[in-house]
Amino acid sequence: AQYFHALRRQVASRYRRPLVIMAPKSLLRHKHAVSPVDDLIGGRFLEFLDDPMRPSAARRLVLCSGKLYYDLEAARRERGIDDVAIVRVEQFYPFHSELFERVTAPYRGVRSVVWAQEETRNRGGWTYMAPLRGEVFPDHELRYVGRPPSASPATGSPGRHRAEQAALVDAALGRDEA
Repeated sequence: AQYFHALRRQVASRYRRPLVIMAPKSLLRHKHAVSPVDDLIGGRFLEFLDDPMRPSAARRLVLCSGKLYYDLEAARRERGIDDVAIVRVEQFYPFHSELFERVTAPYRGVRSVVWAQEETRNRGGWTYMAPLRGEVFPDHELRYVGRPPSASPATGSPGRHRAEQAALVDAALGRDEA
């Protein structure tokens, strides 16, 4: 539904401007990346997607974008983690701070806030979120969880990629704090 509404919003706009969608094709086939028909008919593009689980006593808030959400959600479900909230940032620019505050208001009491991404630190959403650190959660440091900076976008080794991905998911969900 998000993809549909982003395209529809772009076409319906009175002003023509570029639309850049950074999404892997695998999300078009992912079994959990589906929407009910009602979301297509009566929905709209949402700049931030709240956690459908909405943990009431969250200790950590994970902010992420894209495909990583599905890895985090699967790990959270498999491990029975019920104190980590995951909020997806669907639009980086313009960043609507008031809307973000409304979506994340239930998580203001968390102990830590992290930005998680699959991309290396010098790529991806961190470059947009890092300057907003004080604005996003003024009472918390926004911590980066992801791969270190690199000239290459990928390791080139499927095994190493899987190991890095598992470590990234563990760090984002707070296994490093347990």
